Amino acid sequence: MGVIFDTPAARVGSEVSFWAGALGTPTYSPPGEEQFTALVGAVPDFFTVVQAVGDDAPRYHVDIETDDLAAEVERLTALGAESVGRWKDAFTMRSPGGHVLCVVPVHSDPETFARTAHTWP
Repeated sequence: MGVIFDTPAARVGSEVSFWAGALGTPTYSPPGEEQFTALVGAVPDFFTVVQAVGDDAPRYHVDIETDDLAAEVERLTALGAESVGRWKDAFTMRSPGGHVLCVVPVHSDPETFARTAHTWP
C-alpha cells in the first residue's frame, strides 16, 4: 500500500521539499517517470483509518505524531506549512502543495512511538 500526494505541477517542487524535510527522507525520481518523486523510507510503519469530515471534499491526509506539539508545528511552518485550525490538542495544517496534515499528540503505544519516532536536530 502506498500514499501518493497528487499535486499540481506548478507546486511539485515545494511539495517535495516540504515532505522530504517534514519526514526526513531522501528523494528519488525513477528514470523515465519524472512525474513521480519517491520519499524513500518515509512511512515504514503506518496505520490506515477512514474519517468522517464535515464537508464534501474527499481527500487523504497525514497525521504527524509528536511528543512536542509546539516544536513540530514550528518546524513544519519553517518548511512552508500553514496552520489552518485546531481540533482538541491537534493542529491542522496545509502543506505548500495544498495537502491537509495534522500534528497530533502521541496516541500510539509507547513502544511503537519509541521505535519509530525521529528526533530532529
